[in-house]
Amino acid sequence: MSLPAFLHYEILGNTLSQYLIAALILVMGVALRRLLSQLLSRVLFRCTKHCTAGVTEQELHDLLIQPLSILLLLVAVYAAFSVLRYPMPPDAVAGYEPWPKVALLRLFLLGFIGTTVWVVLRLVDFALLVVQRRNELRASPNGRRLDQQFIPFAKDLLKVLVIIIGLMVVLGEVFAVNVTALIGGLGIGGLAVAFAAKESLENLIASFTIFLDQPFGVGDLVTAGNVSGTVEKIGFRSTRLRTAEKSYLTVPNKSMIDKPLDNLSLRTSRRVGFTIIFDQKTTSTQLQAIIADAIAAMQAHPLVTSEAQMKFDALTAAGKEVTVQYFVDTTSYDEYLEVKEDLNYRLVEVVEQHGGIFAGIVAPPAPAPVAA
Repeated sequence: MSLPAFLHYEILGNTLSQYLIAALILVMGVALRRLLSQLLSRVLFRCTKHCTAGVTEQELHDLLIQPLSILLLLVAVYAAFSVLRYPMPPDAVAGYEPWPKVALLRLFLLGFIGTTVWVVLRLVDFALLVVQRRNELRASPNGRRLDQQFIPFAKDLLKVLVIIIGLMVVLGEVFAVNVTALIGGLGIGGLAVAFAAKESLENLIASFTIFLDQPFGVGDLVTAGNVSGTVEKIGFRSTRLRTAEKSYLTVPNKSMIDKPLDNLSLRTSRRVGFTIIFDQKTTSTQLQAIIADAIAAMQAHPLVTSEAQMKFDALTAAGKEVTVQYFVDTTSYDEYLEVKEDLNYRLVEVVEQHGGIFAGIVAPPAPAPVAA
């Protein structure tokens, strides 16, 4: 069956039938891209189902649906424009490619490579999500702690490698750069690059040191220099801390290992130490009874270790100073505060029972007036 005559009418070197076929391919690509992306993600999940325990098909679908849809749309656009012929200039020689075709082809390659890298990055997320879910089933707390530290670091490292490979492919395929010669030239300028990226390289090496030595992990409360907070993420270049003020602090990994680091979460207990000053009117008999009952109260608490001490330390003009020291058998800061508050109330009750008197707060002397 022959086509209607008007479909043979040419515009810019292409018939109306060619434009119609290109439009039809483009419309079908737009209409079917989500359906085809769902089908591809489902096939991929079925192929990897035996090793993806703990991860649902919907999670894989949520990761891949958007980049796969764009990738399939780019393929449809390429197929649609491949149907068309591009006008040639009158003086064109054999093998000449018109610039619109070259420009569109390079633009398509750039989008295709970028979207493919996006798909691979999402697959990296999926693979490490599978590792995380499988490791959550382990009974060992140390194993889970190591996974929390390793998985974000491995994700960042793999993504950086994928992006670097993608950039190399873009340079070679889109911009016609000799990638082999470029890599060889980097060896000549490697020293300059090393100096320029000195800080980044130091942080990278520090991240490997943190991972291998494991001085702290995700969830630990640490103090490094004048920085203190709970570790939320150990990254490729920096460590993220949540401070007591709930702010989000980013610390370069080099700073975390160059300074003395105190991992407060690894303490076996928390120390409480302070000084009580009694008024001079408090007798020695009252003081001895107060100390004896206070020590008994501290030792009777289930979370206080046996090292509880309370000593008559000094006799000063301000009053009779008694030092108190005990250790709370917990690593939880909230529980530590609760025990401390409970024993403070108990100490006040013991002092009141024996008629002891706390010394008043002595205000500092006022500064002498400056002579005019």
